[in-house]
Amino acid sequence: MDDPLQRAQELMAQWDDEVRRELPQGADIFDAHTHLGTDIDGMAGVYDDLVRGMEKYGISRCFMFCLDEPDRHPGFRAGNDRTLAYAERSGGKLIPFVRLDLSEDPIGEATRCLDLGAKGIKLHPRAQKFLLNDERLSPIFELAAERNVPILIHGGRGLPPIADDLGRVVDRYPKARLIVAHAGIADLAALANRLGGKAGVFFDTSVWSPLDLLGLYRLVGPEQVVYASDYPYGQQPASLLISLRTARQAGLSDDQVRDVLAGNAVRIAAGEPPCEPSAPKGIETFSQPMSFARIHQYLSMATPLLWTRQPDRIGVLGLALNATDDRANGHREELDQIRELLLAARDMWRALPEEGDEQDRVAHMRATFRLIHLADIVAVTTPA
Repeated sequence: MDDPLQRAQELMAQWDDEVRRELPQGADIFDAHTHLGTDIDGMAGVYDDLVRGMEKYGISRCFMFCLDEPDRHPGFRAGNDRTLAYAERSGGKLIPFVRLDLSEDPIGEATRCLDLGAKGIKLHPRAQKFLLNDERLSPIFELAAERNVPILIHGGRGLPPIADDLGRVVDRYPKARLIVAHAGIADLAALANRLGGKAGVFFDTSVWSPLDLLGLYRLVGPEQVVYASDYPYGQQPASLLISLRTARQAGLSDDQVRDVLAGNAVRIAAGEPPCEPSAPKGIETFSQPMSFARIHQYLSMATPLLWTRQPDRIGVLGLALNATDDRANGHREELDQIRELLLAARDMWRALPEEGDEQDRVAHMRATFRLIHLADIVAVTTPA
């Protein structure tokens, strides 16, 4: 096939089928972290695209909020109004959260939007440049507890250690339900140590690396985990595949996987009391065939090159491809799957346009990354 993009799209469709095979029978899916709007970094979440993806993958509902919008001043008012309009348009599929800026009347904006139908609060300390010891957080948590709505807070890259300060706020307002986004990878071990076992505190699964989710499952019980994509940054089928395969590798039962996929978030959305967390079920020691370890290493090296739109001058993708020739590890099928994905990614990377429409270039780069990401998920989550 001559068209690299067409080939990439066909491969994605094949992995859609793989995701469906991984799902427990009759499983509902509730995405606890999605965005609609346009971010100042250029990323856009489009209503029709999100709803179409929900229908395609059987996602019944989502928590949804705006991005770090160009018109975010004052206090995300315009973005929050769009969020409420999207939610109304969706007929209940999209559950709106109000996004707040601590420096621009957060309580006034939260109250306004909650009165208009918002069902949760979104906070982003990196984007809005505040720390978790900020006293302006206290009235927000107090309001969330009073209104019985959850708070979702960014817990991913770009933050200093946050566990102690966030833990103190949680202790002060134990009735406020909290979702720590991106599995809390900014301070994962300390967050799990501080907040693990606390009913009403959750971690979402929107991460790039399967190792982060395997690390999470060994530290908190499945009752504290909610499936999330971080659309439009996270995309299918990788988002579901990484969550499903790591949950299986961590030893979760079908019922526990169902709760991660939807049950825990359904209870949050309904304002129901959370389940008491059980003991963590994850693995303490991670092992994998050497060829998969090599592939993962090379793909980890390739990812930042691709994100910064650099050519693969080092040849790391070629090294990963060469590692798929190892026929001694007993996983020929998985190595062939990885090889097919990486061959398509190589062709896409080589065809990455250096000039032209910026949106087209970004879309091409993201399609290439999606292939590499799927290959890496397979490499990390194939049992030894």
